Order: sequence, then structure tokens, then C-alpha cells
Amino acid sequence: MNHPKYAQVSGPVVMIGFGSIGRGVLPLVLRHLDITPAQVTVVAPNDDGDHILKEYGVKRIDCALTAQNHREVLTPLLDSTSGTAFCINLSVDTSSVAILRLARELGALYVDTVIEPWAGLYDNPDLPLADRTNLALRETLLAERRARPGGKTAVSACGANPGMVSWFVKQALLDVADKVGLGGAVPSDRQEWARLMERVGVRGIHIAERDTQRPRQPRSLGTFVNTWSVEGFIAEGLQPSEIGWGTHEKWLPPSAQRHQDPLAATIFLDQPGAATRVRTWCPTAGPQHGLCVTHNEAVSISDYFSVVDGDSVRYRPTCHYAYQPCDEALASWHELLGSAGTLPERHHILDVDEIADGVDELGVLLYGHELNAYWYGSRLSNDEARKLAPHQNATGLQVTSAVLAAMVWAIENPDAGIVEADEVDFRRCLEIQRPYLGPVEGHFTNWTPLTGRSKLFHDDVDESDPWQFRNVLVR
Repeated sequence: MNHPKYAQVSGPVVMIGFGSIGRGVLPLVLRHLDITPAQVTVVAPNDDGDHILKEYGVKRIDCALTAQNHREVLTPLLDSTSGTAFCINLSVDTSSVAILRLARELGALYVDTVIEPWAGLYDNPDLPLADRTNLALRETLLAERRARPGGKTAVSACGANPGMVSWFVKQALLDVADKVGLGGAVPSDRQEWARLMERVGVRGIHIAERDTQRPRQPRSLGTFVNTWSVEGFIAEGLQPSEIGWGTHEKWLPPSAQRHQDPLAATIFLDQPGAATRVRTWCPTAGPQHGLCVTHNEAVSISDYFSVVDGDSVRYRPTCHYAYQPCDEALASWHELLGSAGTLPERHHILDVDEIADGVDELGVLLYGHELNAYWYGSRLSNDEARKLAPHQNATGLQVTSAVLAAMVWAIENPDAGIVEADEVDFRRCLEIQRPYLGPVEGHFTNWTPLTGRSKLFHDDVDESDPWQFRNVLVR
């Protein structure tokens, strides 16, 4: 295939971490950027992927980055004297804000897929729940942006979700606006986007995902199996469940807590996201229960589309993740939670050749408008992912192609400062990413959280308003 070269990287490229996502990002970077393998260095504390690095001729430094050593290790690697360097942070237990700060000090571009802390935050029982939320992590990023505005571009939290789904939200909103007769020019700034969503009447957004990929061999007891990072999934699954809280909501869950800031975009529950279920809808499965795992996009999307009048929020959509992982991962969660959070003995990420079949159906469900609900997203199969790019399954390719898109945008806009995925050019990024997403489709549905509710149980529901979170939350 004749793959386009989107941009040139003139300096060194440093990739932190080489797990399932790093192994997928590397071939895409070498395929689509004007760069040589000699420019790339991987910093990772194990040799699990060394056979892939040898395949591409890329060197690795055996090192786990910490608060104490990251400056010493990364400073010589991100030398931009002969050309602008690029730092790709794809690791767990590495402070995104600390590494982002260093990269920008050195004149390097930067991208990551999550706002990650140093080790010890997610599972620290001595910390208040509020300090372990994604809103708190995002505040550290926004504080860094306020303290050091402008400068070299750093794209924060830009994988599939968070990341790509923010671009899907904008395209989905335009689709719905067109259908209800409000089509026209694409909004030019954040305020116009928020006002458009308010005018369209969107009550909220589910990041609605269904992963049906299944392995040829069943999971063994004591092994946490997933189609992407096990460490990352466990960490976020054990954080408090978090929901971007819309202005239309009339009921607060008994386990909910609010943040001290009255303008905070989210609430959180005093229970882990992996133990919190919500009702949602995806095209293939239709109605389903998903895990309300905290994600950065629940915070950033609700915040981005807020209409603020003075000291109050006039309009804000509810937003949260609603994730049905692959069956093996779901069984792994039942085992972990059933053992009072005891971490599994073994981790295993399903690679493309271990998967018999299945699809990762990842999209956004915009609901509550006059056409009820609209799902827009990627329906990428494992078989198609195998044909499109090496070393990754369908879940991985949705992430790695978003990283590539963010890198290209950063190179084309090198002095944009610290930005979130909601703030970049969604059309340009989707243009780069679309060849790797399989079918990208929009589907209207008449389903609501009240559809088909069993009369065998006396649910405490709000029948007057189907899209209240009271009806979405599985209790």
C-alpha cells in the first residue's frame, strides 16, 4: 500500500512505554511521518517487545521513569538543538504533567493518552476520594497551562477515549443539528460549540462502547485478560466512578459526592467505576449494561460544552463512559472485585493472532434531543485491524491511530501550548485517523433507559423524563 507521509519530525522521538499501545504506535509513526528508526528511542523497563524493536531497528533504554530520575534520563534524549524533538508518553505510573513540563522546557512537542500520576495515587486508601478522581488529575494539567501559557504544543489525553471520542462528539452534534434543521457553519470556538449543543437540545452523552473480541483459548483463573493495558484498566476501574453532571439532572445518587468547586463539571460516587453499571445502547448489541468507569473525557466534554452565565452554569450535558469490555475482561473484573480488590497474579493482553473474531464498537451516544438519541462511531473488527496495521487488535488500533493524528496536528501547529483533544481540529484529526477505524457510522435509535424495563421488578424510575441519570444508573 502507498501510505501518505503527513509530516516531518526533524529531531529525536522518545517513546515512553512499550506495551500494547506503544507497539502499535511505532509502525504507524514510521509509516506516516518522515522519520528514520535511528531517530527513535524507547524508554521502557522490560524487554517484552524487544523483538518488535529489532524488527524496526529501534533502540531501547531499560529504565522505569520516576519523579527522581525522569529529568536526568529524558533531558539528553529530548535534545532539540538539531531539530524539534517529540515525546510520546504511553506509560503507566509516569506523571504526565511533570514529563509534559520537561518536554516543553526543552522545546519538544508532546502527546499522551491519559493524564497519569506518579505511582501510588490510584490505590492510596489514605487519600480522599475526590483526590483520586479524573477531575483532580485534570486540574493539575489546567494549573500547569495557567502557570505556563503558550509555548510548544502538548496534546493531553489523546487516545481513543479520551481523545478520538471528543472528535466524534463534534461530528455527531453537526449530524443531529442538520437533521433537526439547525445545520450551517461549523462553530468557530468553544462558546459556539456549547451554544449549538444547547440549541440542539442534547441532554447528555454516553461514550458507548461494546468489545466483542474473543480469544481462541479461554481465560485461566487468576489471570486478568484484556484487549488493552491491564494495568491501565485496573487503575481506572478502581478509581471512583465519575460522571459529567448535566444541568437537566433532578436526582442525585445516594452514593454521590460533589466537589468543593461549585462550577466543577463532575460528580463522583463512593464506589469504583468497575462496580458501577449504567444502561446504554450500541448498534450491534442494542441495549446493554456498561461499566461507568471514570475517564478524562467525562470531565473535559461536559466542561467544554458548558454555557456559563457569570457565576452559574446555564447549560451543561451529562457525560460518562458506558463500557462493556470483552467477556474475558468482564470475568476478570468479577474475580478481582469478588476478592476484595486483590490484584491478579497474572496479566495478559490479547494480541491480534490470539483473537478468534469480534469487533470493538466505540462511539458516542448523544441523547435527549428531539430525535431521541444518535450513536456515531467506529465499528472496527479484529480481522480488519489485522489487515490495516501490524502488532495491534481492533481496540489498540483505535487508540494508536488517534495518537498518530494528534502527533500530526502538533507538528502542523507547533506553538499551540497545552491543549486537550476537545480543542484541536477534529476534522483534520479524523481525516488522518479514518483509514484505520473500519466502518464509521451514525445510527439514530428510539431506545431510552426506560425501554423494555421488566415489570417483575419495581424500579424507582422517573417516567416523566426518560433521560434522567436516575433511569440510566443500574441500582
